[in-house]
Amino acid sequence: MNPRQDSAVSEQGARGTAGGPESRLAMVRRARKINRVLAETYPYAHPELDFENPFELLVATVLSAQTTDLRVNQTTPRLFAAYPTPDDLAVADPAKLEELIRPTGFFRSKAKALLGIATALRDRFDGEVPDDLDALVSLPGVGRKTAHVVLGNAFGHPGITVDTHFQRLVRRWNWTEETDPVKIEHAVATIFPKKDWTMLSHRVIFHGRRICHSRRPACGACPVAPLCPSFGEGETDPEKAQKLLKYEKGGKPGQRLRPPPDYPGKPAEPAP
Repeated sequence: MNPRQDSAVSEQGARGTAGGPESRLAMVRRARKINRVLAETYPYAHPELDFENPFELLVATVLSAQTTDLRVNQTTPRLFAAYPTPDDLAVADPAKLEELIRPTGFFRSKAKALLGIATALRDRFDGEVPDDLDALVSLPGVGRKTAHVVLGNAFGHPGITVDTHFQRLVRRWNWTEETDPVKIEHAVATIFPKKDWTMLSHRVIFHGRRICHSRRPACGACPVAPLCPSFGEGETDPEKAQKLLKYEKGGKPGQRLRPPPDYPGKPAEPAP
């Protein structure tokens, strides 16, 4: 696709052929086409947190709040070496735990949440991370977003992960006007088959981190530009837009220290 289209072409993607408001059917077709384009653009899309088991993914996801996945990935090796299981973490010294996770920010509240989670896993779930949404959100500090990350990537249960990138992009694409994360989740769930939910989440989040940025989206380098009703909010010049690309799209390392084998970018560097 040619990212040089003008605003009239982009506007057509969000309107009917007669120039009126886009019908529900047309929006669903456009949304699913965007997903197909993203699948071609990011065939390697994956969770950008390093983990070996459901417990590690749960802990890493809690730590990822208000920081980058890279910072979490640089922090968790020492954390998991010290506390490899929920039973180990449940009896951790709070001060030592806080010091280990300090680089991720908000370390006191995160340490409290992790201790609560580990204690609940030990006492209520026999030291195992449950593969059930209601059980997961009953854990201290675990909301639907964190639960869907764990369910989708550790257990293979489809779910929609509504993070800040996902919220921004689905509104830019006019998939929904909702602003509440739970309402966004339910709205998007009506557009796509359940089997697509987890990978859709990865692709949208990948796109938000690499191309469709919050402040300066790289519109001129965007593969879904012809389908985007918000085309033109960012840099439309292809050469200038190319300079805005991040991670592997910009020729730079990704966020994982141990990325999947099919990831085309470079692994991130460990913490100094």
